[in-house]
Amino acid sequence: MTSADQPARAPRRDATENRAALLEAAKTTLQQDPDASLETIAAAAGLSRRAVYGHFPSRDDLVREVVTAGAARIAAAVPSPAVLADLPPAARLAAIAVTLWSEVSHVRSMARVAVRGPFAESVAQVFAPLRAQVRAACALGIADGSMRDDVDADTLARLVEGACIVVLDEATRSGTSVEAGRRTVVLSALGTAGIDWRTALLSEPPAPVSPTASAQPASAVSPTASARPTPAVSPTASTSPTTTTPVPAGTTATEDHA
Repeated sequence: MTSADQPARAPRRDATENRAALLEAAKTTLQQDPDASLETIAAAAGLSRRAVYGHFPSRDDLVREVVTAGAARIAAAVPSPAVLADLPPAARLAAIAVTLWSEVSHVRSMARVAVRGPFAESVAQVFAPLRAQVRAACALGIADGSMRDDVDADTLARLVEGACIVVLDEATRSGTSVEAGRRTVVLSALGTAGIDWRTALLSEPPAPVSPTASAQPASAVSPTASARPTPAVSPTASTSPTTTTPVPAGTTATEDHA
């Protein structure tokens, strides 16, 4: 048997474990300090800097794998188009926004690295199906008159995405609570789409009762998603008012509601 006929040798168990340890250490360390050095990450994994290069050519390659894996996890958590199909456009956007917040609220620093840093292009490829869902919801909202129509669906989808990222930025900076961030991301996304804050609150999916609740919501994608919100909305949210001025993230809408 020639060398070409021989099957590829599986990586040694210790090499596989070291790689997994590096990825886990990178997630933890970069969440605490997005600028953590390769030496710091290696030390957290119990390895030397030289050992890291046996798995990743550079720090950027290591971080890119961490953020793209995180993006894939988040994208998989978002309810599928089939699950959202019967919801009005505002409720679709709210369900997507709440799911995203639920997935990133505990890893805010890393989430900012993913969407703001040099790895944004890699993350964008993973998020392409998610962005298509946002655009579809915007297109439906424009068509039925429940969302602003001064811009096209592509532009509106980008504006909604930007509003959600601004909430992430502010929540990371100020330490916004999980519940406050959840509400703010809904108000910001729907306010940007031209929906007044009262209707936006009606479109907010109910918060999960307990992260250990045994009943899975209809929108769950992963078996571990018991804490994720269901996109179900109040029956009164199906009819949205005419287009109104968007409400800035976390400002007048939240204050008026309080």
